[in-house]
Amino acid sequence: MPLIAFTGNRFLADETLRDTLRARGLDARSLPRVAGEDVTADALGPHLSPGLFGDGGVIVDLEGVKPDKALLELLAGAAVTVAVLDESPPATRLKVYEGRGEVVPSPAPAKTGDVAGWVTTRAKKAKLPLDRDASLYLAEVFGADLAGIAGELNKLALLDGPFTRETVQRVVGREPPGDSFAMLGAATTGRPGEAVTQLRRLLASGEDPFKLMGAVVWQYSLVARCVALQQEGGRVTEQMAAQRLGVKPYPAKKALEVARRLNEAKIRTHLGRILDADLAMKRGLDAGVALERLIVQLSV
Repeated sequence: MPLIAFTGNRFLADETLRDTLRARGLDARSLPRVAGEDVTADALGPHLSPGLFGDGGVIVDLEGVKPDKALLELLAGAAVTVAVLDESPPATRLKVYEGRGEVVPSPAPAKTGDVAGWVTTRAKKAKLPLDRDASLYLAEVFGADLAGIAGELNKLALLDGPFTRETVQRVVGREPPGDSFAMLGAATTGRPGEAVTQLRRLLASGEDPFKLMGAVVWQYSLVARCVALQQEGGRVTEQMAAQRLGVKPYPAKKALEVARRLNEAKIRTHLGRILDADLAMKRGLDAGVALERLIVQLSV
């Protein structure tokens, strides 16, 4: 009988496991589930033989477990369907799964936009009238916590739509986490209210003010270098900026967006204000107050 390993994101893998077993005539809820210290040959033995009504099955959860070769061979040779939940198996274990059974991966979306796309697709399958901004809000609030998002969609299914960002935000009751790049972007386009809101969200989420200042210093150093690149003449692309700055494309893109709104005189003024705020924090001034004052100054 088959050995099926479900890998990748735990929430998605568990869902895929249930769907796969259902398609093969097995109900995951009625199968024994073995996990933790019970994942031993003695504990699994009674579940690896067919019952009176033919093929049975067992679900083996390997979270926190390091099965040895003998145990894997036991599972692979079982006379029933063995569904293994193994989020990130090492290469040696993966090779066993591929050689003795099959692997069903469940990769998870990581970037906010990809998570929002996953939310939209899931909402459509559930026939939930969720608009694009509402999907993005859930992605911003929950990040990679797909189980948390699924729980919120289940709540929305009990309500009448359509569901806009504002409607969903009232149901969920959480603010999106702050974004330091969004904070600086708002500041450099003269939107102090939005910039301060981003800062307060970052602080409320537990971000260390001194680390935030370090992020501001780092990001503005990239911005200053982008301003210098622009003064060299010619169009500066995101790829060029990333290569010249020696950073990944995303921070280069964000720094370039800010730099396009500035010139040498303006960036020098901003750097001076950042230096003053940094010194004030190190001399004992309330860090949150110093950061908020700086963000307002960067907005004018």
